[in-house]
Parts: sequence; structure tokens; C-alpha cells
Amino acid sequence: MKRTVAMVIGILFVTASVAMAESNVKGAVINQSNVKGAANVAIGQDNTADMGKIGIKGSNVKGAVINRSNVKGAANIAIGQGNTATMGSTNIKNSNVKGAVINQSNVESAANVAIGQGNKAAMGSIDLKNSNVKGAVINQSNVKNAANVAIGQGNTATMGSVNMKGSNVKGAVINSSNVQNAANVAIGQGNKASMGSVNMKGANVKGAVINQSNVKNAANVAIGQGNKASMGSVNLKNSNIKGAVINRSNVQGAANVAIGQGNTANMGSVNVKGSNVKGVIYNQSNVEGAANVAAGKGNKANMGSVVIE
Repeated sequence: MKRTVAMVIGILFVTASVAMAESNVKGAVINQSNVKGAANVAIGQDNTADMGKIGIKGSNVKGAVINRSNVKGAANIAIGQGNTATMGSTNIKNSNVKGAVINQSNVESAANVAIGQGNKAAMGSIDLKNSNVKGAVINQSNVKNAANVAIGQGNTATMGSVNMKGSNVKGAVINSSNVQNAANVAIGQGNKASMGSVNMKGANVKGAVINQSNVKNAANVAIGQGNKASMGSVNLKNSNIKGAVINRSNVQGAANVAIGQGNTANMGSVNVKGSNVKGVIYNQSNVEGAANVAAGKGNKANMGSVVIE
């Protein structure tokens, strides 16, 4: 009987996610989940496997959105077509949030894998798409001995990062990530592998953009066509920033690799392309015993640099 009760409790923790579509919420949205020794798997066609996640789509929230998740010894896998495997992350799409968006996750000895077509595997990250946030966007993630892998076509493997696309934020965007003994890999076509980074495309921010990442003994790899591998970096494309852009990264014994066609490998760097920044751009990076490699066609390998194009 005790064993049965324990199994039921375990299942409840595994599915401890919040999903909202076309909703109006006046008040905080809080998800607090602790997952131990659990597997969350979706196999075969549309897929989606969420563990310790908040997902908000086409919704209005007046209040803070807070996700706190502790994941130990867990595997979160989506295999075969649509894919998407999210662990300890917050995803907001086509939504309005008046309040802070906070994602705080501790992930140990966990594998987060999306294999075969659409892909996307997000671990300890915040993803904002076509959304408006009036308040700070804060991601604080600690990842140890974890593998985050997206294999085979669309790709995108994000670990301890903030990704913003077509969004507006009035407040600071802060990413604070500690990654140890972890592998973040996107293999085979679209690619993109972000570890301890802030990535913005077509975004507007009124306030500071701050990335503070500590990466030890980790590998961040994008192999085979589109490529792009960002570790401890801030990447801005077609964005407008009114305020400071600050990148502080400590990288030790790590490899950041983009191999095979489009390429681009950024480590401890700030990259600005087609963007407007009114304020200071500050990059402070300490890199020891690390390799930053772009091999095979487009190339580009930036380490501890500020690149404005």
C-alpha cells in the first residue's frame, strides 16, 4: 500500500506543470515542483513532455509568473515528429504579463531529449515569443551532470538560457546560470545550442540585459547544417535596447563547438547585429582551458569578445 501511494505521489510530481491557453489571470501564477528519480516520456507523432514547467499561450496575466523546480536523476524525453521536451523551464507565447517572470531551477543528473523532426529541448530556461512583459524577466538555473539533446531536423537545445523573439520587456532581463559537467547538443539540420546565454531576436527591452554564467567542464555543440553554439554569451539580432547590456561569464574546461555548414561559435561574448543600443555594452569574461571551435564552411568563432555588425 505504501509503495502504491509513493508511486502515485511520484506521478503527481512528474506532471507538476502549469499550462494556460487563452486565459485571463489576476494574480500570481506559481508552479513549485520537486521531481526525483522520475521519467516523463511522450513517444510518437505530436509529442510534448513537460516536467516542472509553466506554459502560457495567448493569455493575460496581472501578477508574477514564478516557476520553481528541483529535478534529480530524471529523464524527460519526446521522440518522433512534433517533439518538444521541457524540463524546469517557463515558456510564454503571444501573452501579456504585468509582473515579474521568474524561472528558478536546479537540475542534477538529468537528461532532457527531443529526437526526430520538430525537436526543441529546453532545460532550466525561459522562452518568450511575441509577448509583452512589464516587469523583470529572471532566469536562475543550476545544472549539474545533465545532458540536453535535440537530434534530427528542427533542433534547438537550450540549457540555462533566456530566449526572446518578437517580444517587449519593460524591466531587466537577467540570466544567472551555473552549469557543471553538462552537455548541450543539437545535431542534424536547423541546429542551435545555447548554454548560459541570452538570445534576443526582434525584441525591445527598456532596462538592463544581464547575463551572468559560470560554466565548468561542459560541452555545448551544434553539428550539421544551420549551426550556432552560444556559451556564456549575449546575442542580439534586430533588437532595440534602452539600457545597459552586461555579460559576465566564467568558463573553465569547456568546449563550445559548431561544425558543418552555417557555423558560429560564441563563448563569453556579446554579439550585436542589426540592433540599436542606447546605453553601455559591457563584456567581462574569464576563460580557462576552454575550446571554442567553428569548423566547416560559414565559420566564425568568438571568445571573450564584443562584436557589433
